[in-house]
Amino acid sequence: MSDRARLLFVGAGPRAIMLLERVLARADDHTQIEIDLVDPHPPGAGRIWRHAQSPLLKLNSMTRDVTVFTDDSCTIDGPVHPGPSLSEWLELWRAGDLPDVDLDELSAAEARALAPEGFPTRRLHSYYLDWFFRRTAANAPRGVTIRLHADTVTSVRPAPSGRHTVSLASGGEIVTDAVAYCLGHTEREPDPASAALAAAALREGLVYVGPAFTADADLSVLPEQGDVIVRGMGLAAVDLVVLLTQGRGGRFDRDGDGALRYLASGREPRLHIGSRRGVPYRSKVTSTLQGDAPLREVLTPEAIADLQRAARPLDFDRDAWPLIAGELLHGHYRELFTGHPDRVATTWDDFRSVLQTHAWDDPALRDAIAAVVPDPLDRFDVAAFDRPFARATFADADEVHRRVRAHITEDLLLRTSQERSPSQGVFMAALLSFMALSEIPKERWNARTRAHTLPVRWHTFFSYLASGPPPHRLEELLALADAEVVRFLGPELTVAVEQRGFAASSARVPGETVAGALVDAWLPAADAALSTNVALRELATVHGSELRVADEDYDGSLGRVRVGEDGRVLRPDGSPHDTLFAIGPFTSQTEAGAFTRPGANSLSLRQTDAVAGAIAACLDLAVPVAP
Repeated sequence: MSDRARLLFVGAGPRAIMLLERVLARADDHTQIEIDLVDPHPPGAGRIWRHAQSPLLKLNSMTRDVTVFTDDSCTIDGPVHPGPSLSEWLELWRAGDLPDVDLDELSAAEARALAPEGFPTRRLHSYYLDWFFRRTAANAPRGVTIRLHADTVTSVRPAPSGRHTVSLASGGEIVTDAVAYCLGHTEREPDPASAALAAAALREGLVYVGPAFTADADLSVLPEQGDVIVRGMGLAAVDLVVLLTQGRGGRFDRDGDGALRYLASGREPRLHIGSRRGVPYRSKVTSTLQGDAPLREVLTPEAIADLQRAARPLDFDRDAWPLIAGELLHGHYRELFTGHPDRVATTWDDFRSVLQTHAWDDPALRDAIAAVVPDPLDRFDVAAFDRPFARATFADADEVHRRVRAHITEDLLLRTSQERSPSQGVFMAALLSFMALSEIPKERWNARTRAHTLPVRWHTFFSYLASGPPPHRLEELLALADAEVVRFLGPELTVAVEQRGFAASSARVPGETVAGALVDAWLPAADAALSTNVALRELATVHGSELRVADEDYDGSLGRVRVGEDGRVLRPDGSPHDTLFAIGPFTSQTEAGAFTRPGANSLSLRQTDAVAGAIAACLDLAVPVAP
């Protein structure tokens, strides 16, 4: 290694700059290092949160729940360097204490009005991330040089003396001692089902928009006032609706009685929306707890230890889901009984013993709940929450539309009213469960759980419960339904390609809906070896390999690059690279996002700090010892 170490980041989005901060937290005035960040998008925000996108698109987190800084809750090895959350940062800007932050006119108006409980636009968030990067770079020790390259890495090859030659799309090359891959969600080659749909649509003269990051999808191909079928009701679908309504000139207004109304521009398509569940992701919870503090009562440290000691490989459905469901019940009813004791007929101590002596899906438990919880809206049924229409059938399309609309209305009441704060208890129980499961080594799970159940079923359920849209987006969806711009198709939606168009139907609903356009509104499935990002593809197929899991019941790939717990890329033979590191959703680490809630000891900050520690050790950086 040269006297002056060199480190290159592939990517400069939130994960990269948070990793940069954690690396520099271990440096001092004796540190000599050159750091290159390569990304075609601006540093900090990267592609997903860049300023250059529609001002209509928002985070699904409140400003008070966003930070990129470590704090005293973090159980990490590196030094804790606290800083303002997004909400606190806005307060500093409003007070004139951030003279180096120059917001555009639209973002400044938003910043002046946005409350801690508000949901910021991605454009405003981009300023926070940009400021964090500039602050991190400005506070670097004097022996640290940081260079930005608005470019794309095309290859990483071994160089003499154990270094790496990094090739750029512009034709340049950088020789470096270590490389940290910090890429977020990337596009990929179409999966077989999407490719078949695209080919059929082309053959029949139809319009198909496949899975994509919505802000970058070509929506101009969708006709004004034409019928469009939308599969998916998660966050990508919400963004799609926003861009095809307000983004085409429509607007929302409140009438005299306070009801939200949509005023169409005439350029909108007619959107027919359905999915497997048939309902949108649950609204973000905006209430606060007013009862006893949340704690793990089912997925306790002792329960996690018991799972790790089990003689057989763990299966999510058999071993974990019953515990998670029990934890959700405890979260809901702890808040109901301790925060709203006037609405129940017994005490929390007495009812807690009932929960602990019944399985989560025991019919006798439902009877016991009904006996002491008079209001049906105060009762929580895990299965019904997960699949509201699991056993429903509908007389016709009008009925399914009405019932989905009623479901959204009830969900908004339960998730945004302080009177219904038990929803916050459920959210906290889900968050604690997510963190508890992350304590179990991945190798303890059976192959199907690792390849499918954890990354798909559990992650999707957690997102459905905890990472849904801001409440106002669902209120807007109801207004669009009233304006007949949106029509709900119900659960278990299937689509066939015919000469007359895409035909959407559900076994639960008589009839079908035919349209000339179809949008699959979700992100492409992760598959590093099929990524359109050439550096990630090379990482998965040359320097490392995708994680495959196999046992007597299942054999498959997770589509993610194998890395160690410290982020070192694992070679195809399983041995760790000394100087190649990777972090983010394309790796075999548990997916945890980048920025996080303050005071949550988040998995993302713990992962980032661990990888930074390994990089610092690799490059022989000074590691300050906390006083």
